[in-house]
Amino acid sequence: MSGALLTSRYGIEESWKLANAERAGAYKVARQALTTRKPAELREEVKKANIRGRGGAGFPAGVKWGFLNKQEGDQIYLVVNADESEPGTFKDRSIMDLDPHRLIEGAIISCFAIDAHVAYIYVRGELAFSVNRLERAIAEARQAGYLGERPFGIDHAVDVHVHSGAGAYICGEETALLNSLEGRRGEPRLKPPFPAVKGAFGMPTIVNNVETIASVPDIVEMGGETWSALGRLPGDGGVRLYGVSGHVQNPGLFEAPVGITMRELIDDYAGGMLGGRPLKAVIPGGSSTPVLDPRRKVDAPNEDHPLHKWHGKSEIDVPMGVDTYRALGTMLGTCCAIVMNDTVNMVDACRNLMRFYKHESCGQCTPCREGTGWLVDVLDNLCNGRGKPEDVDLLVNISNNMMGNTICAFADGTAMPMLGMVQKFHEEFMDAAIHGLPDGVRHDDSVRSMVEGGA
Repeated sequence: MSGALLTSRYGIEESWKLANAERAGAYKVARQALTTRKPAELREEVKKANIRGRGGAGFPAGVKWGFLNKQEGDQIYLVVNADESEPGTFKDRSIMDLDPHRLIEGAIISCFAIDAHVAYIYVRGELAFSVNRLERAIAEARQAGYLGERPFGIDHAVDVHVHSGAGAYICGEETALLNSLEGRRGEPRLKPPFPAVKGAFGMPTIVNNVETIASVPDIVEMGGETWSALGRLPGDGGVRLYGVSGHVQNPGLFEAPVGITMRELIDDYAGGMLGGRPLKAVIPGGSSTPVLDPRRKVDAPNEDHPLHKWHGKSEIDVPMGVDTYRALGTMLGTCCAIVMNDTVNMVDACRNLMRFYKHESCGQCTPCREGTGWLVDVLDNLCNGRGKPEDVDLLVNISNNMMGNTICAFADGTAMPMLGMVQKFHEEFMDAAIHGLPDGVRHDDSVRSMVEGGA
């Protein structure tokens, strides 16, 4: 796209190599930041940028950095979450594959800003190509003197290491990631203490997503307020990467301002619906985010309601922001949408999703371990003609009993899309409970829909 920031070097020949990246401006901001700016100034720019964490939770990165409270003897760590395992999500790997030096530069600036000397990039185990690209780029940066004892000649050692995971989705949760990084079983930790207090190796740790850290050079170069103003929503600034998969003409990855609508993303960026078929549903930000139904209108008649401005409009006409989507009853998540047309059976699609969560539950908490399997069993019955109408209520009850009763948000991330599917496509679930899946929808255990393969 014209005026791109995060993707500005994607089209350069061999953009992942240092010489080519440097000709396009790589490490210019890091050099200036480390040699002429103070860490507190850099932290303030990130805070002013209103960058909401790009990994899914949407917590303001500048505020998170402010939680650090270094004590005597502490060593602060930066951990970059590159465990991109959420179905439908494929944005962070593009940064690692096509512009790894942007991520490394962001890590250098961030380490200097938070008084860290070591950064770990924890990469999803299946992304061997990304690991290789990162390791080669780190070696180039180290040889150039941008990493090591005196980066850019200043007395603040910074080094970056890559750690490959073993393919467990749960390690995308920050505390499970930290356990895995330390060589422990990848299970979430009880919080508090939060990572900023006691994280990697028992030390204060900031965990940020790849896209968040890769945005830091642009924030520092432009200034936080200027970068924030690129977005369309207050308190949710800048540009971000949007992914689109499923039944669209032009699936792919797009850079756009925060606050575009889902309709814009589908029609203007992804070229509209494949074959001109009607849009039936869209999962907005990875499979853990409750589904949007374009037929449903926003109900916000009260002027105090955060979505009052969009009262009566379709759900897909609400600006895509952390707070706006939360008010809509869903989540922005990773901002990678899975688009489904009218040929998709929502009960079958839901079963496919729940199979994924059953497989990926770490099993530490009983409501999650047992609940995910129970949901799959009930959905199998519905899909195979063995269900009954009360099974639809059972899906809701199982999901409600999973919510808020586990150590981490995995169970919530399973239950919320399940509840959203039943609420918005209740008739389809009831029809399956009475008749099973309609003709033309596969009933066997090898069924695979577009939703499963997005990660």
